[in-house]
Amino acid sequence: MIRTRRLDIVRDTDNKGLTMKVAFASTDKIHIDEHFGKAREFYLWEIGPEKAEFSGVLQVDEGEGDTDDRIEARSAALADCALVYVGQIGGPAAARLVAKRIHPLKSKTAEPITEVVEKLQQVLQGNPPPWLHKAMQKN
Repeated sequence: MIRTRRLDIVRDTDNKGLTMKVAFASTDKIHIDEHFGKAREFYLWEIGPEKAEFSGVLQVDEGEGDTDDRIEARSAALADCALVYVGQIGGPAAARLVAKRIHPLKSKTAEPITEVVEKLQQVLQGNPPPWLHKAMQKN
């Protein structure tokens, strides 16, 4: 059985405007470098054009689960995320995320999470592509 555990940081702030929750698969808490199906932790951020904050951690304990169980457990636990950045992801897992309206994105160079957050903010401050604008409206 695969179990997930989530720690959310609760803040007393208003998220004015559009924001989205973004998950990052990482082995070192700094770089996007983990395969979706093997990730034991996802680092969660709340990102908008003007503000970005670390908002929590999703932990995965695989136990005795098979591949389908691993994919389903992760995708269900990330259901409120608009984007998931990973080092790698297989076709079936990517399809399952897309079916849940979660956009998987691969980091080709194990980019630092903070740099990707800054780049996303820059895109959101301008004229984001339609798919990204739609992803922001998920929350």
